[in-house]
Amino acid sequence: MAVEEEGLRVFQSVKIKIGEAKNLPTYPGPNKMRDCYCTVNLDREEVFRTKIVEKSLCPFYGEDFYCEIPRSFRHLSFYVFDRDVFRRDSIIGKVAIQKEDLPKYHNRDTWFQLQHVDADSEVQGKVHLELRLSEVITDTGAICHKLATRILECQGLPIVNGQCDPYATVTLAGPCRSEAKKTKVKKKTNNPQFDEVFYFEVTRPCSYSRKSHFDFEEEDVDKLEIRVDLWNASNLKFGDEFLGELRVPLNVLRQSSCYEAWYFLQPRDNGSKSLKPGDLGSLRLNVVYTEDHVFSSNYYRPLRDLLLKSADMEPVSASAAHVLGEVCREKQEAAIPLVRFFLHYGRVVPFISAIASAEVQRTQDPNTIFRGNSLTSKCIDETMKLAGMHYLHVTLKPAIEEICQGHRPCEIDPVKLKDGENLENNMENLRQYVDHIFSAITKSGVSCPTVMCDIFFSLREAAAKRFQDDLDVRYTAVSSFIFLRFFAPAILSPNLFQLTPHHTDPQTSRTLTLISKTIQTLGSLSKSKSASFKESYMAAFYEFFNEQKYADAVKNFLDLISSSGRRDPKSIEQPILLKEGFMIKRAQGRKRFGMKNFKKRWFRLTNHEFTYQRSKGDQPLCSIPIENILAVERLEEESFKMKNMFQVIQPERALYIQANNCVEAKAWIDILTKVSQSNKKRLAVYHPSAYLNGHWLCCRASSDTAPGCSPCTGGLPANIQLDIDGDRETERIYSLFHLYMSKLEKMQEACGSRSVYDGPEQEEYSTFIIDDPQETYKTLKQVIAGVGALEQEHAQYKRDKFKKTKYGSQEHPIGDKSFQSYIRQQSETSTHSI
Repeated sequence: MAVEEEGLRVFQSVKIKIGEAKNLPTYPGPNKMRDCYCTVNLDREEVFRTKIVEKSLCPFYGEDFYCEIPRSFRHLSFYVFDRDVFRRDSIIGKVAIQKEDLPKYHNRDTWFQLQHVDADSEVQGKVHLELRLSEVITDTGAICHKLATRILECQGLPIVNGQCDPYATVTLAGPCRSEAKKTKVKKKTNNPQFDEVFYFEVTRPCSYSRKSHFDFEEEDVDKLEIRVDLWNASNLKFGDEFLGELRVPLNVLRQSSCYEAWYFLQPRDNGSKSLKPGDLGSLRLNVVYTEDHVFSSNYYRPLRDLLLKSADMEPVSASAAHVLGEVCREKQEAAIPLVRFFLHYGRVVPFISAIASAEVQRTQDPNTIFRGNSLTSKCIDETMKLAGMHYLHVTLKPAIEEICQGHRPCEIDPVKLKDGENLENNMENLRQYVDHIFSAITKSGVSCPTVMCDIFFSLREAAAKRFQDDLDVRYTAVSSFIFLRFFAPAILSPNLFQLTPHHTDPQTSRTLTLISKTIQTLGSLSKSKSASFKESYMAAFYEFFNEQKYADAVKNFLDLISSSGRRDPKSIEQPILLKEGFMIKRAQGRKRFGMKNFKKRWFRLTNHEFTYQRSKGDQPLCSIPIENILAVERLEEESFKMKNMFQVIQPERALYIQANNCVEAKAWIDILTKVSQSNKKRLAVYHPSAYLNGHWLCCRASSDTAPGCSPCTGGLPANIQLDIDGDRETERIYSLFHLYMSKLEKMQEACGSRSVYDGPEQEEYSTFIIDDPQETYKTLKQVIAGVGALEQEHAQYKRDKFKKTKYGSQEHPIGDKSFQSYIRQQSETSTHSI
């Protein structure tokens, strides 16, 4: 979800690797060990949770998390919890990284010290405040000043223990006075609208002379301040919880008698005294935060047109897309946006076919075909991840779940056998698992996505043409991807492919490792398979699979998925599970009588229907056919005083649902919208609020069948698997070209150097693939010009935004450190340009 700014869309995303914790404090009990898990939070809203690692003070998690961030945030936080069976889980400590500091840790493993958690370390939210100083005449005729302090509203306050009932105290404080007043409590909202005014008499010294209307003496101004404290009204015996404070010195009224601004809440001055940093342990993290500032489509036309020519350019090494792969530090950096870009514009097959053909021509040994980390390999890997994820789930998930739940012993290394285990029994268990997965893979050819099959067809043709004497190369060229880089890694690490929610336990992980090795060898079609294993026990186990039927099954499967025009994609119609999980839903009112209360249910979405049941595996309580979904939209928080709600609108009623957090809400809305996008009766307008007490809260219409009052949000592409924003990917490609501009210039030098034409190359140029220096030079010149033009547009946008933005506005409250840093950068830039 993009945040809209003037003429610009801003996308935020984060990719996190949670490594391990170490040196956690011991549990104050006899065994001293802890059962720990880690959460990822946007400010204080949890968006991800790792598995629980039991009985360890140095738990290893090894979990990856990626999400699009649908809202603004100040901190990316990580909490380490200790599970407690009988009480609420206790927090050991946390790591909080300010948004403006995220670039410091970009894509590198970093150990962070865990910090103590208390009310002051948990402050979040902002306050809208107005101060007005007026001169009044008392009954005695004396002149005094009154200060009117108006608390308008707050936004983004934290939810404490599942609830937020905030109120504010307003204090006029000075060396000799402290006068406090209090707002009403606002129930069940973290965005309270107070709009209350409090009056304070500002006493004047006797020496006061009326020089000007509001010119009071310096010593008064410097010593008085307004302090606003936010609290959560609690029913607990421990008292109300502190939510944050702000302090405003009255000298802000020097220039004008009225002052209004937004403030970020801050911790108390005496709060959160730091303890020894090393006494809570540390957490290893790798964080990649990305912020894409995307212009409208016409800005990208020159660069987009240049990239789209890549597949047809001769030689392909002279194309803009191939050049990006040459200048990036890692091929993966270039492959991700390139594949998404070409998928969006329907050109991924021609592009990959072109670069694959060029790579095959440079390959001398058929046994090493596509074995390196080239641009071709990385692009095909990325395409399989995007286009093949549902295919992977349909093929492998049932077998993986059976292995995880069955927990049968499969260790075949005699050295690692546990007491009571039998080697022959273990071998039989493992053989059955391998057979099950092998059968699922080799019978899945008819379900392989068309785009993957078209790419495999081009690989097969290019390899067979280049190595005509090797009859097996047409198979190994394809198996090196589908088995070695698709199925085998997914079996080895199912959590990375969303086949399991977390890392598997050590025994299951060992079983999956042995299965993955065997499947990889079966798919490779190597001549002497037993010899391909370093371990003697694997060679002995593989004797089970030396029958010709296994090789025949692999070849038949590879033939099917690499044949052009292999099948009608509509010939197989089976429900594909798209998403599932617990959410809270409001009763739909299908029964005439009964309470419309909220209940937790297990929701399940396939490409056929959207259902919910009491818990996973139960019979559905309600089933909504996809064709009956008329719209999927967010529901305004004020409807039920609940966050992260959305509505699934049907012909006769709307189903109101609350997701666990903002990331989950966005994911459900996106996938439901995509899967129902082609429905003929989709609505153009909807009601953003609920129908309660005989009327719609949004437009006050009394009829429950009244047409909507707001336009539905823009539709998404109907293709479930490939929801890609072409302009955003072009912007990412621009960012990479801009980042590696020095390498683009170095590549230009290489093209112009005589050493490229004749004689040995200079060592600094030898890393570039340049088949046609003149064509490559032309492309580089166009790329550098296109990148330069976009760079100027970004710089102009920043200058314009800098001029228009007010510090203290709702978008940039006082205390916004990222904006303060931005102001300093712009001031330095302006000074430098002058």
